[in-house]
Amino acid sequence: MKKNLAEFIGTFWLVLGGCGSAVLAAGFPEVGIGLVGVSLAFGLTVLTIVYSLGHISGAHLNPAVTFGLWAGGRFSGKEILPYVISQILGAIAAAAVLYVIATGNGSDIGSFAANGYGEHSPGGYSLLAALVTEFVMTFMFLIVILGATDEKAPKGFAGLAIGLALTLIHLISIPVTNTSVNPARSISQALFVGDWALAQLWLFVLIPILAAMAAGLLYKYLGKG
Repeated sequence: MKKNLAEFIGTFWLVLGGCGSAVLAAGFPEVGIGLVGVSLAFGLTVLTIVYSLGHISGAHLNPAVTFGLWAGGRFSGKEILPYVISQILGAIAAAAVLYVIATGNGSDIGSFAANGYGEHSPGGYSLLAALVTEFVMTFMFLIVILGATDEKAPKGFAGLAIGLALTLIHLISIPVTNTSVNPARSISQALFVGDWALAQLWLFVLIPILAAMAAGLLYKYLGKG
């Protein structure tokens, strides 16, 4: 139960910090933080949770990470469902808080930092471009996670490597899909946007999980011997 609560809190912070920066601060007149600021916000949420709650639950904060660690032989299959449920609920709770804040000045939520492709991609990128982007970004994210947390890796630096990796991923892919690599983050925002966001949600749930599992299997092979 403590692990599940830690995952709930950690994913709550990830979505509130990352999506909150995109919705509230990215385009704020004259002093908005822009795409670089949003990228840093996502990375900082992960970095801070890894060092504060990582010793309790491992700080997955992401169903794709949970599946990837399982595929890599680092996580028990019987714990997958409780972790994923906790992550999704934490993300939805954060989206609810963000909704209350974002509409506090009478504004409409707009796209609410939801993930999309085609006409709902920030840069108008196609379904194929979005699919490739989400697969490759999630794959590399899991390679970094698995490598940084390997028992042979330098101790104490995993959080920094993982946080910076997520920052880099957002710097690359926000224009393409608004960057998911995390089904919980995508589900939470899509629920509040509805319509097109729910229709396109399949990509941001399925592809990150498949990519993470592929990375887990590859790293498991690389680590043998």
